Amino acid sequence: MSSTLSRPLSRPLSDSMTMLRRNLRHALRYPAMSISVLAMPIVMLLLFVYVFGGALGTGVGPMGGAGGGDTDYIDYAAPGIILMAATSGSLAMAVAISVDMTAGIINRFRTMAISRSSVLIGHVVGCVLQTLVAIALVTGLALAMGFRPNATAVEWLAVFGLLTLVTIALTWLSAAMGLVCRSPETASNAPMPLQFLPFLGSAIVPTDSMPTGLRWFAEYQPYTPIIETLRGLLMGTEIGNSGVIAVAWCVGLTLVGFLWARAMFKREPRH
Repeated sequence: MSSTLSRPLSRPLSDSMTMLRRNLRHALRYPAMSISVLAMPIVMLLLFVYVFGGALGTGVGPMGGAGGGDTDYIDYAAPGIILMAATSGSLAMAVAISVDMTAGIINRFRTMAISRSSVLIGHVVGCVLQTLVAIALVTGLALAMGFRPNATAVEWLAVFGLLTLVTIALTWLSAAMGLVCRSPETASNAPMPLQFLPFLGSAIVPTDSMPTGLRWFAEYQPYTPIIETLRGLLMGTEIGNSGVIAVAWCVGLTLVGFLWARAMFKREPRH
């Protein structure tokens, strides 16, 4: 009885691991996309701390107060830029799955005796792992540049959990976008709103400094409660109900992305 029950479970898991290994090997053989995932948040961190940090730090001040400087500003900006590292993986996900679709590889997989869900799962898990590595590297660079969080071990664990949730949500959304797009070139542009939306939140400056209409949008878009939760966990600022809202957004976006990607993947093969 136990072997009969385990057979339906072991095959999708085994197929998913095979697809995961395939995607990770592709990332190692063709590292350009992985490097681009890491490059954007690093450039943003260097740009906003070393180029704009002095001017922005004067306005933002020590964690949003009056006065301040470069050191205080990196403490404010780093959580938002670490989140940008999570968003940067969305581009790689959309392009990778679009390449497979347009090259006919997925159509070939459909004819093979493998679990169909394993194709998507392999892509998603591979992208999540690569993005988490990028997040760790950007966090390490921020610490080297003077970022000084006061989080406890439990708070760091909560930060890792929230960033993982965000990454999973954005990866599923990007998978759906890649499946919808007709070419890798189109797929490379589709996730751009996911990558640049943090700029219209509290990643770089407090929402209080924005004009009324933009401030309303910034306060109610998904990234702001996520950034405020990360900032609160890392720097000890007030979180309020941002944590609950952040988790709700992550779960909701994951569900939307998963259902959308699954529906697109079940469509008739492209010719």
